[in-house]
Amino acid sequence: MENVSVPGKNSPVRNAILGFQHLLAMYSGDILVPLLIGGALGFNAAQMTYLVSMDIFMCGVATLLQIRRTPITGIGLPVVLGCAVEYVAPLQSIGKNFGLGYMYGGIMVAGLFIIIIAKPFAHLRKYFPLVVTGSLITLIGFTLMPVAFQNIGGGDATAKAFGNPTHLFLGFFTALVIVVLNIWAKGFLKQISILIGILVGSVVAVLMGTVDFAAVGQAHWAQLPQFFYFGTPRFEWSSIATLILAALTCMIESTGVYFALGDITGRKLDDRDLEHGYRSEGIAAILGGLFNTFPYSTFSQNVGIVQLSGIKKLTPIYYSAFMLMILGLIPKFGAVATLIPSSVLGGAMLVMFGMVGAQGIKMLSKVELNNKNLLIIAVSIGFGLGVTTQPQLFQYLPATVQVIMSNGMVVGSFTAVILNILLNHTSLSKKVEEDI
Repeated sequence: MENVSVPGKNSPVRNAILGFQHLLAMYSGDILVPLLIGGALGFNAAQMTYLVSMDIFMCGVATLLQIRRTPITGIGLPVVLGCAVEYVAPLQSIGKNFGLGYMYGGIMVAGLFIIIIAKPFAHLRKYFPLVVTGSLITLIGFTLMPVAFQNIGGGDATAKAFGNPTHLFLGFFTALVIVVLNIWAKGFLKQISILIGILVGSVVAVLMGTVDFAAVGQAHWAQLPQFFYFGTPRFEWSSIATLILAALTCMIESTGVYFALGDITGRKLDDRDLEHGYRSEGIAAILGGLFNTFPYSTFSQNVGIVQLSGIKKLTPIYYSAFMLMILGLIPKFGAVATLIPSSVLGGAMLVMFGMVGAQGIKMLSKVELNNKNLLIIAVSIGFGLGVTTQPQLFQYLPATVQVIMSNGMVVGSFTAVILNILLNHTSLSKKVEEDI
């Protein structure tokens, strides 16, 4: 039946369609990061267009680095790379407090750090059990939830129009569309429910007259990547430390994705495979700093496509990578993405970040909830959410320290890892068990 209705299994058309499916599944999450960061840093329309376009292009480059096996890079699994949400809050904070140069300098050093520790980190899997990774993923979703609600209100909490009925309608309507699709849609439509929700919300915004198309008309049809488009890298210790901690969190998450895909594809991964995977992400981060985009890591949402479609080959991923690169070289596509209202993005984020947090809770449900693990979960999530809701707690500390301490994801991640080492890998664990 399949041979009658669709092209052959190895045909370019079929592989291109499968590759486009991977692109669509990650596209909304991918463009979300530059829109969030560029919006928070006050980028104008031309800057936003470049940022979105080059981010799309670099996603393709980073994906090629990861799927192509070489003696030192590439895990060779069907993965697509993009900028992870773990980097959103740190990059916004660094850009606001220190400037773009320090943001890109920090990205490059974090990439170099990933390359240097790739081999030893591959041997540390025992220190990142489910209780740690589950706590981290829960924090990723929940610490970003305030960003979602700020965008639903219009993006700028100090603006006079913040929270007006138009913003609220667009935001919650977009969230409703995504929820409805997840309940009643099937297969591919369900997989791209966030993208459909953003598109439907944006169309409604156009019909309501809240979208200005001037940026699309001004955008060029073609633009090549440029080194240091927004500025040359600068270096400052707290910015670097914050991004290194975020990178470590992404490496932990990527490890989970690698093993999930290894299980789906029937491939047993060893430490060398992990080392190659980490090193590819490090190189991608350095390139992101050079071209003034972002650090890149493995997108977990594309694991679902591999599982649902049953397509475990790399060929469709190559198509997806080249499509991303082509789209990134056409700024008009990037300009269209910048037209999406903040409230519509907020509605999508509400569901997306909530689902990330729910996935973390699902992972924690599989953990043995003894006294040690409960302490790890409680303290790490408590710290992370606490500093997220009350960042002014550290207002009397030096600005460089505030950048680290006010980031809930970084603080919570660091706390979870340290507590796990103390409670599950030292004699302190015996004391905790004795006190139960």
